[in-house]
Amino acid sequence: MMHHVKDLSPEQRIAVESLLGRSVSEDDAVSIKALNPSAIVPSRLSKEEQKAALEKLDLYFARADAQRQPVSQEEEEAIIDEALRSTRPGYRPAS
Repeated sequence: MMHHVKDLSPEQRIAVESLLGRSVSEDDAVSIKALNPSAIVPSRLSKEEQKAALEKLDLYFARADAQRQPVSQEEEEAIIDEALRSTRPGYRPAS
């Protein structure tokens, strides 16, 4: 179920921000889902392998970002919306 931040009590908002690790705005909407522990697949990588994988990802995305052409925020949002619609046909941007 989706909840609009503007409709949350102050205590609920604090809990959401604590869980997300960031502040939320009045315009945001949040959804919280509980998962059965059996649905969570633990990593088979050691801590060192996880760190190495993250470093490789950071390097990959840094190279990709270096080649990216600058676009306006509107173009960026349109690109993201198009990608979401291509994978989720019923997707509609929250505005």
